[in-house]
Amino acid sequence: MRIRVREGLCIEAKSDPCGLVIFGASGDLTRRKLFPSLTYLKEHGLLPGSFYALGAARSAMTDAEIRSLAPELDAVYYLRGDYDDAAAYRELKERMRALDKTHQTGGNAIFYLAVPPELYPVILRGLGDAGLLDGAAPGGWARVIIEKPFGRDLASAMELETALGAYLREDQIYRIDHYLGKETVQNILLFRFANSIFEPIWNRSYIDHVQISVLESIGVEKRAGYYDQSGVVRDMCQNHMTQLLALTAMEAPTSFAADHVRDEKSQVFRSINPLAAENVVLGQYAGYRSEAGVSPNSRTPTYAALRVDISNWRWEGVPFYLRTGKKLGKRAAEIAVTFKRVPHSLIPQLRPEDLEPNVLVFRIQPDEGISLSFEAKKPGPKLCLGALTMDFDYDEVFGEDPPEAYQRLLLDCMQGDQTLFIRRDAVKETWRLVEPLLDSKKFEPAFYDPGSPGPAAADALIGRDGRKWRL
Repeated sequence: MRIRVREGLCIEAKSDPCGLVIFGASGDLTRRKLFPSLTYLKEHGLLPGSFYALGAARSAMTDAEIRSLAPELDAVYYLRGDYDDAAAYRELKERMRALDKTHQTGGNAIFYLAVPPELYPVILRGLGDAGLLDGAAPGGWARVIIEKPFGRDLASAMELETALGAYLREDQIYRIDHYLGKETVQNILLFRFANSIFEPIWNRSYIDHVQISVLESIGVEKRAGYYDQSGVVRDMCQNHMTQLLALTAMEAPTSFAADHVRDEKSQVFRSINPLAAENVVLGQYAGYRSEAGVSPNSRTPTYAALRVDISNWRWEGVPFYLRTGKKLGKRAAEIAVTFKRVPHSLIPQLRPEDLEPNVLVFRIQPDEGISLSFEAKKPGPKLCLGALTMDFDYDEVFGEDPPEAYQRLLLDCMQGDQTLFIRRDAVKETWRLVEPLLDSKKFEPAFYDPGSPGPAAADALIGRDGRKWRL
């Protein structure tokens, strides 16, 4: 596939000068994602001209040691301190003021909380009491990035929101969901609303059903202790899966301004029917209870399959099937939109049900891209029909892998763009939707073999509607 990019259609925002303070800088997220992402932004000329990164954590580390983790970056520093020590925040304030003068960052600061969620209120209190949430210097701005989970249930999520709201305005809060930074996920809205051929048929009149699958071939690995307290509902359903659903189902926003997009996503969440027990299958892979750090009697689900119904004019009667799990037969993530079959066959020998329906697939991983299947005649004297696929692959077309999610999301925060970040009302609505699934007495997970497609009950869930899972 060839693509012609018109420069007039390229929109590039500029980042303000700023400093990035990473709490938990000695941890895994900083090493694996944040520093590599900053390095990518620098190499591609996307970092602000005036910028510094300051790591903050309880571990002993020198400036030289933290710079060894990101040798390509010019201005990386470290400050050791306890998160609950007021003196540490006073020292942080002095260090940031000095770095602000050195690097001319205008008092602008991003605070990345790469720490366990229970530390969020502690750190926010320290920053607030030190006066750092108004910027590192007069005239500057302050933004805070937090990682999921945003609470363990609706009540704790609202407690967290209360803590956030005590120190921050909503326009300062960047709740990150790295799935929203993936290139194909970003493309969903532009694909829908920048092309006139799809939006007129993006509704119950033409679409039969939608499947959203995020499948993992690995188990809980080294996250067993965390995962056994969370499970697939908290880890995947409340955030990644519901966000993919909203992007697929939302109405056209007034514009691509952050709040216009997020308004429409929240409207989708409010339109979803409560999940009935017969539309839910939870599972646990065999051997999970033997993982180090997992309770031998654990009922924590590692798999979920849901039928979600949206009650609005566009989607009434169109089921959305969501499926995600660990230790499955393949690693893949996609959104598959299956259109209705033709109502009548012009060829007497073929029934309408003999013809494959058109399927539009947004591939999220491992090979990002978009494909559309359709029926066409095979070459030759006989009238032979076959299903063909038009395929767009990011790597093949552009000659390089798409940017990593954190690269895009860090850049968006520097530019003050909250479009790909979660808003408070979405946190509330998604917890309202999935919280009933946390009742282990009502939803006991079914066992499934590692390397299998999942529990048989999931096949029955979609099978009772006369459909099958694609993957």
